[in-house]
Amino acid sequence: MKALLTILVVVTGIVYPFVVYFGFDHLSPRLFAVVLALVWLLRSFTLPGGQGKIQSAVVLAFCLLLFTVNEGQLLYWYPVLVNGLLMLVFAASLVSGPPVIERLARLQEPDLPPRAVAYTRKVTVAWVLFFAANAGVAAALTLWAPRSWWLLYNGFIAYFLIGLMFGIEWLIRQRVKKADELD
Repeated sequence: MKALLTILVVVTGIVYPFVVYFGFDHLSPRLFAVVLALVWLLRSFTLPGGQGKIQSAVVLAFCLLLFTVNEGQLLYWYPVLVNGLLMLVFAASLVSGPPVIERLARLQEPDLPPRAVAYTRKVTVAWVLFFAANAGVAAALTLWAPRSWWLLYNGFIAYFLIGLMFGIEWLIRQRVKKADELD
């Protein structure tokens, strides 16, 4: 059930820019608020610990604001909010540890050597910077660009950049592993 709800949140994030772009003039912002709130509320029941609950609470507060003011322009801020939350989650893990990437790496390799732990910390920092930049671009487009540019970035380019980030990190990781094997 947890995996299904996580997929629902991811799919919602992927289709969100298209639904906003094509539905902006036809759908009520309150409808967006209710749908987003339901998705995140369902997901919040499956999240362990406080961090996931805080993320859900922030998004639910955004949905409440959107529902209350019923202002369509707020719809464009959702990608900024999500990227900002991801940035904060990754950054907080650097302080309170272990870093997010280390936790993910330990799922495959529980006994990470110290060099790998240091590497996962650097990758977590890279993701913090990535999410900060992504939030900044999304905010700039929300404030100053036409809706078509907002859709192009948030519906295509941002996902391409995420994939590129994963790909580059994977290539670097392979080189780091190979260098470790040679030592």
